[in-house]
Amino acid sequence: MQLAISALGQKSDEFVVEILSMISLCHCSVLELRTANLTRMTSIYLLVDGNWNHVAKLEGMLETVKTRFQMQISLLRPNDDEAGRKPLTGVPYTLETISVEKKDLLFAVTSFLTERGILVEEVAASRHNDGVFGNPIFSSKFLLLVPPHVGILSLREEFLDFCDSLNIDAILEPIKR
Repeated sequence: MQLAISALGQKSDEFVVEILSMISLCHCSVLELRTANLTRMTSIYLLVDGNWNHVAKLEGMLETVKTRFQMQISLLRPNDDEAGRKPLTGVPYTLETISVEKKDLLFAVTSFLTERGILVEEVAASRHNDGVFGNPIFSSKFLLLVPPHVGILSLREEFLDFCDSLNIDAILEPIKR
């Protein structure tokens, strides 16, 4: 049985260590883990696997962490019918963008991709000021899965036109292993 955990609290490594300790104590395994510091907040996203009774015990123990650290924790058990689904296929790509900050830029790029059936696996984005003029710069990095039916050459051409229209500098390239 799997359990997805999303936690958000004041910037600290303590609650991350506490959650990992509880996972170990409950004889569960971490399948995926991501953490990020967002200004004064720390977020952690986990996918955990274990026997149903171990997962249930972990759910109960997480309530104590939630109270102790005054944080938000959300739990979700993925549906069992998702396990029988056919795995997604395609070519993994990275997409990096950089531009002067504009309203709704991340929404525009993500919409462009999803309208063409491209699966967005991960997104990391940030805003910072450039070192010379102090202008706000927005950069993003996407991990994508381009399905076999999407023509790469036409996608690149459409994407470059899209970027030119919004004055975005971007790189779209396959992940080399």
